[in-house]
Amino acid sequence: MGKDGIPVRSEKSLDRSGSREIDDFVRLARSMAQAKTDAGGRLVLALDATMSRQPTWDMACRLQGEMFDAVGNSGGLEVQLAYFRGFGECRASRFVRDTGSLKDLMTRIDCRAGHTQIGKILAHALKETARRKVDALVYIGDAMEEEIDGLAEQAGRLGLLGVPVFVFQEGRDPVAEKAFKEMARLSKGAWFRFDRTAAATLAKLLSSVAVFATGGLKALEARNRPEDRLLIEHMRGEG
Repeated sequence: MGKDGIPVRSEKSLDRSGSREIDDFVRLARSMAQAKTDAGGRLVLALDATMSRQPTWDMACRLQGEMFDAVGNSGGLEVQLAYFRGFGECRASRFVRDTGSLKDLMTRIDCRAGHTQIGKILAHALKETARRKVDALVYIGDAMEEEIDGLAEQAGRLGLLGVPVFVFQEGRDPVAEKAFKEMARLSKGAWFRFDRTAAATLAKLLSSVAVFATGGLKALEARNRPEDRLLIEHMRGEG
């Protein structure tokens, strides 16, 4: 079998094949390659919208807007916006290729007091990938008020399913940092600081996540930009 699951024949067997069989084989190969291209990648972008993020929410919306643009420019990627806030509110949009509509939705979200619901986000990602493969989960937040063992178990399950969690932490809460780094490690993802002074860098990193979601590590290595190399280093635990 070839690397795309396409049967590979020896030159000798092809020599004995009629032109119709060769044409059928070529059509099959093209259709399978086209199906893979059309499927693209799927990425869940999850946000903490609890009250603790209110002081920097406007800044975060602008910065995350740049991230949406970076994802939108990658091509071949479907993005779903998920967020939690208030008393048990946790919502998700449908998957779309038009990230402009998601950006508009994000700017209309206002923060509401409540505890973090990261476990619901991870459970949602598991449920979505059971329906159809999710290639990456990006989570942006500043706090963690849940049992770390439960989050670790869910992150580990995502890792086994090939769904890395890329965590962008706003602020320096040590409890959140410990949990976020563990989620990234167990899912074979990466952790980064969400720094308001580094909008351009973070937008580039999310662009790298989008490239990974659509083409995997090979696509990152082939593009070979500084942000791609940085993401690879963090995913391999070298960062």
